[in-house]
Amino acid sequence: MPVPLYEIESSPALPATADVVVIGGGIVGVSAAYYLARRGLAVALVEKGRVGAEQSSRNWGWCRQQNRDARELPMATKSLGLWDRFAEEIGEDLGFRRCGLLYLSDDDAQLQTWAKWRDFAIGEGVVTHMLSSAEASARGAATGKAWKGGVFSPTDGIADTERAAPIIARGIMKAGGTVHQFCAARGLEIAGGRVAGVVTEKGTIRTKIVVHAGGAWASSFLNQYGIRFPQASIRSSIVSLAPGAAGIPDALHTTQVSITRRGNGGYTLAISGGACVDPTLQMLRFTRQFMPMFLNRWRSLAVGGLQGWQSGHETLSRWRLDQPTPMEANRILDPRPDRRQAEEIHARALRLLPGLKAVPVAARWAGYIDSTPDGVPAIGEIAGLPGFILAAGFSGHGFGIGPGAGHLIADMITGATPIVDPVDYRPERLEGSVWGKVAGF
Repeated sequence: MPVPLYEIESSPALPATADVVVIGGGIVGVSAAYYLARRGLAVALVEKGRVGAEQSSRNWGWCRQQNRDARELPMATKSLGLWDRFAEEIGEDLGFRRCGLLYLSDDDAQLQTWAKWRDFAIGEGVVTHMLSSAEASARGAATGKAWKGGVFSPTDGIADTERAAPIIARGIMKAGGTVHQFCAARGLEIAGGRVAGVVTEKGTIRTKIVVHAGGAWASSFLNQYGIRFPQASIRSSIVSLAPGAAGIPDALHTTQVSITRRGNGGYTLAISGGACVDPTLQMLRFTRQFMPMFLNRWRSLAVGGLQGWQSGHETLSRWRLDQPTPMEANRILDPRPDRRQAEEIHARALRLLPGLKAVPVAARWAGYIDSTPDGVPAIGEIAGLPGFILAAGFSGHGFGIGPGAGHLIADMITGATPIVDPVDYRPERLEGSVWGKVAGF
């Protein structure tokens, strides 16, 4: 069964010119195009497949501040406010609600880590509650067991991954922008050392500003221009259950399994950090940069197979602009879930939450999480290619902070005061990139 996705119609015609072209119809790309269109810019979004069909519809759907990296927390907080306003601005429901996120644990060290984060977050204006054993056990009553403690973050929430990106894309069109699905961006036209246009399979759009929000495809795209962007794609599996369970928290995390209520009343199950690494030439190219992350997570990562190689998104090959590219050969990254991981996810969920035994598995799927070596996205103009703005490497956090990232990109382009300080997201910070190493990373 394919990943559930709300499908929308494309704009009728590709424009000859645009103020900005956004490449990639995931949550970050549609958010950037949305805020640009609302500011009156002529913006065209091009997507090689369907809007939201890759990782933006394959994630947990969490929109959280809890346990965020300090560099991402301001963007997470701003994003929640933007999620709040989407439905009223666009006139359609994205399934966003601040249901709160519940974390339960029996590990003293983990509880201490959460308490330390809570103390830090208070200074950032974030509300999060440490739970006593009695409070945690009461909130986690569906597990049927006592817990040592936990955390409840009441202002965090979830959104419907099936609807969010497509509905925001409709908002782009309502604001005067255009959206073009099944229209791969093959490459750039460059004149005078800067961006002059985007060559798509359906024609060229003249523009001086391009935003690349292509997720797992970003590094191979940049490689066409000799730009080195350290990126690795991790294949994460999810199990989806049919509706019918009762009394289960809307969003629950434990070390055993994490669970999220979907818009249709069913649930998605996953193991935090659990994923497969599919070896590719690109991954080998950036082994040195990613080795610390892989060593830190070796217990939760498994060696995958040849799916990443076959999918084409991490190719090191150069392609021509007058011929079909790997993006057209693989419109939607739809990797097979790891069977053993999926079985383990389901088994853990049934042990933790007996009430789930009454509902069948509706689907299993996987997605490629595009990551950076430090786990923080790269957002900013590429110094060697004026007019080209990168927004990639969201490392599994992009769905929740996508609106804030899109708003920041619109701020950069229009010269507005940035919604958050962009300094921590600079692409040039990444060790091993073409720009060199920034101290402290």
